[in-house]
Amino acid sequence: MAEKKNKPQKKKSDSLLLKALHGKILSTDFFARNWGKILVVMVMLLIYITNKYQCQTRMETIQSLTRRLEVVKTESIRERSTYMSRTRESEMQQLVDSMHLNLHIQERPPYQISYK
Repeated sequence: MAEKKNKPQKKKSDSLLLKALHGKILSTDFFARNWGKILVVMVMLLIYITNKYQCQTRMETIQSLTRRLEVVKTESIRERSTYMSRTRESEMQQLVDSMHLNLHIQERPPYQISYK
């Protein structure tokens, strides 16, 4: 009996590991004491998840719009080059000839009428 008195005894309530194993850490008493802190942590987690989801969806939208803008810019450049090539005199003459309009380029400059 003397040997039992000399050994230091650990209390079960002092050991965090034992409390976790016995389920005493997450008891109703724990929630009753810390309900405010738990509520704040849960709200912060929900805000974090919502913010992350919105950020990801907006980034995907930005990427799709960027790709679409590149396509539109390319089409614009192509259309502009087509237009610029058609406004040349030689191209216009070929277009008129292909449509058989019987129009020709004037060889003499137009007359200027002056009033005296």
